[in-house]
Amino acid sequence: MSARPVKHSVTLRGHRTSISLEDEFWSEFKEIAADLNLPINALVTKIDADRGMEAGLASAIRVFVLRSLKERLPTSE
Repeated sequence: MSARPVKHSVTLRGHRTSISLEDEFWSEFKEIAADLNLPINALVTKIDADRGMEAGLASAIRVFVLRSLKERLPTSE
C-alpha cells in the first residue's frame, strides 16, 4: 500500500474529478460505500454536499472514514 496519496477518478454532479487519497483510506472508503449499498460517486456526492467550504473534499472523505471506523468500535462502558 502507498503512504502517498493516489489520484482516484470520480464523478461529482456530472463532472469527472479526481481525489487524492492514500490507498488505506480509499480501500476503507470503498468498503464503507459497499456496506451502505451506495456507489462510490453517490457517497462522494453526499460527503461533498455535507462538507463546509472550509474543508477540501479529500479531507472531508478522510474525516468521514475516520468517523465511520470510530462508530464501529465497541464502547467500553
